[in-house]
Amino acid sequence: MSELRWNPVLEQWVITATHRQDRTYKPPKDFCPLCPTKPGKVETEIPAQDFEIAVFENMFPSLQRCAPDPAVPGNSFYRVKKAAGICEVVVYTPSHSTTLAEQPVEKIFQLGCVWQDRFRELGDRDYIKYVFIFENKGEVIGVTLHHPHGQIYAFSYVPPVIQRELESTGRYWKKNRRCLFCDILRKEISERKRLVAQNSRFAAFIPFFARYPYEVHIFSRKHLESLDQFSREDIWQMAEILKTVLVKYDKLFGFSLPYMMVMHQSPTDGRKYPGCHWHIEFYPPYRTAEKLKYLAGCESGAGSFINDTLAEEKAEELRKL
Repeated sequence: MSELRWNPVLEQWVITATHRQDRTYKPPKDFCPLCPTKPGKVETEIPAQDFEIAVFENMFPSLQRCAPDPAVPGNSFYRVKKAAGICEVVVYTPSHSTTLAEQPVEKIFQLGCVWQDRFRELGDRDYIKYVFIFENKGEVIGVTLHHPHGQIYAFSYVPPVIQRELESTGRYWKKNRRCLFCDILRKEISERKRLVAQNSRFAAFIPFFARYPYEVHIFSRKHLESLDQFSREDIWQMAEILKTVLVKYDKLFGFSLPYMMVMHQSPTDGRKYPGCHWHIEFYPPYRTAEKLKYLAGCESGAGSFINDTLAEEKAEELRKL
């Protein structure tokens, strides 16, 4: 069962997906559902002996292509509707014991091409309003399958964080006739204090307003609203800077750093968003090699983040790696 329930206080949809309680949780070490199917062995979710990058629909989706009717009737106060959408799994490589950081730039470029293809194909559907590409990495993030993979959620609505971002950038555009993200990027490149890496088409930096100690954002230097506008060279240079950031993360503490990687871009609802600017945000939970940053009362209850570090100092650490 899955459905959308409206929160009238925060004015946002909450996905209720009870069937996900039964999803695969830390399978035996000798069986990975994301590995290629081996001859004579139990079939995995990928019925092939080898592949480059595999994309398929999640077996336990939060959003469903053919969403069932809600379990409870809604009304004008407590609104409810079908959890329509598509959830896909993107398996980066057939190799189980590796990470995205360990892939060559050529492989990450292939992944970027897959992301672009899925953004276009999913976003072309009339009922899909936002295509959200992301990766959760590491058990401390809540990952239960260690095979390197990411996910794509195609929403029938614009998610709340994205909606708030669109509203703020829309106001900035209306007032200044400029993109807020472009102005942030110009500031970071000119000051260089928080810059981590850059190439001719992308820049990576810890933002002035970072919430996590090692939170890195990657912006396209050109005003591109979505992957749909990326050229092949754009995708290649995106792969290069992704590789650079990921390798720096793994060098930071000497182990494969867990993180959430999320991609923000324009909605696919047919409307114009001139202030929307493609970018990737990383949220690594570690604040030192031994200490995690937990989202406790102030962050989760009040929505106000507390960062125990200075963005300028953490950026310098990463820049030197």
